[in-house]
Amino acid sequence: MVRGGLVSDVLVSARGLQVHFPVRSRGLRRRPVGAVRAVDGVDLDVVRGETLGLVGESGCGKSTLGNALLRLVEPTGGTVTFDGQDVTAMDARRLRALRRRAVMVFQDPYASLDPRVPVGRAVAEPLEIHGLHPGASARSARVAELLDLVGLDPGVAGRYPHEFSGGQRQRIGIARALAAEPDFVVCDEAIASLDVSVQAQVLNLLRDLQRRLGLTYLFVSHDLAAVRHVSDRIAVMYLGRVVEVGTAAQVASRPKHPYTRALLSAVPVPSPAAERGRQRIVLGGDVPSATAVPTGCRFRTRCPDAFEPCPRVDPALADRGDGQLAACHLHGVVGEPVRG
Repeated sequence: MVRGGLVSDVLVSARGLQVHFPVRSRGLRRRPVGAVRAVDGVDLDVVRGETLGLVGESGCGKSTLGNALLRLVEPTGGTVTFDGQDVTAMDARRLRALRRRAVMVFQDPYASLDPRVPVGRAVAEPLEIHGLHPGASARSARVAELLDLVGLDPGVAGRYPHEFSGGQRQRIGIARALAAEPDFVVCDEAIASLDVSVQAQVLNLLRDLQRRLGLTYLFVSHDLAAVRHVSDRIAVMYLGRVVEVGTAAQVASRPKHPYTRALLSAVPVPSPAAERGRQRIVLGGDVPSATAVPTGCRFRTRCPDAFEPCPRVDPALADRGDGQLAACHLHGVVGEPVRG
């Protein structure tokens, strides 16, 4: 995990990771006229056995980052390593083997399940692909075990996705993801489409499975309250770049980046008196286009604390104290004076 602010035993690592989608002109020739810089130079580590929460506004690139770590979308630059192996250099055979150890739980539990296929067959599909538990009886027994693991009656294996509630379908999606006994699970907005009452059940299920199976999670969400609840560490993303990383306690109580402070100020608190007396940070302007990222600090056009270096110098994601990383000129790098 994280000891003394130093990260050890990294399972997944990204360095300079980029995912740019080309933008083409209209008409017959469709010439390239630019690119959407969805992920634009991300450095990130996921430690074995932890839950790393990845949070940010819609459109910031967090889901694309999760897909790129698994090479479900092809990076256009940088590297991803998984357990010391270079994922970006893997051929089809090695990538297929990776699919057993690194999986995804998708946002929409209905769209990710084939409505024509019984849920038992859907859960069994990874077993067939990876040659696990050969034989019909062995696979049926494993499917029953997986359904029971996620809190479903194994007798529902012959039913179809439309016969289940949203929370039950997400449990089926989790069972399918766990079928190949993975080490790393990307939960891509896994509770976003569920009712609030069901969200807590799924979060508790994920935490219980992590303890029982020794899983490592990247938990992608726009809901900072949920991320804070389930995460050991939190990474905050803005306009294609990670701008802050720290323990859940550090980010929640001592945020270093102005964008993180604004996100936290928007999280409702259960006490009406505290809610009325709380100061909200309202960001001005619109989120810049990912095809025209501002020079210098990409948050400067909305930042209430922007000052002279911000338009010129792109701040590095660096240690700003106690192992907490932030990409902001307001804080000097550890061992260096504050600029400005």
